[in-house]
Amino acid sequence: MIQIKFTEKDIEVFQYERFHHPHPHVMRKMEVLFLKSIGLSHAMICLIAGVSPNTMRTYFKDYLEGGIEKIKELNFYRPKSFLTLFSSSIEAYLKDHPPLSISQAAGMIEELTGIKRGITQTRQFLKSLGFSFRKVGAIPNKSLTDEKKTNNEIFWTKN
Repeated sequence: MIQIKFTEKDIEVFQYERFHHPHPHVMRKMEVLFLKSIGLSHAMICLIAGVSPNTMRTYFKDYLEGGIEKIKELNFYRPKSFLTLFSSSIEAYLKDHPPLSISQAAGMIEELTGIKRGITQTRQFLKSLGFSFRKVGAIPNKSLTDEKKTNNEIFWTKN
């Protein structure tokens, strides 16, 4: 069992931040530490806060390492694409040679970098660079020319 001595100031911060912090993960961490500060057992803390024992111990270790400031840190894993290494050259090339479709853009990027990405990943990457996509479609010709009218009349006549 991890023994932690809390100051009165820290307990007041836990009491306030467990309901008023803008991020719910930090609120949960503050709740766990507050429950520890009032002397509940680890099993009860896990039950009340809805966290696993390993998560609870991680919160305690973070508090021991860096105090309240360490508890308020949010460290989410957000992987970066390898394409970001080539973003300036891709952007310059695509401005000079605008692609007609996402598939074509994916092919151009693969030729430039050797990194193959799918359509969805390519679209997301290009949006992150600031590219916007335009919907294009065929403009219809005159709807009914005289020739089409006569063909329709001939087609629908009864023999």
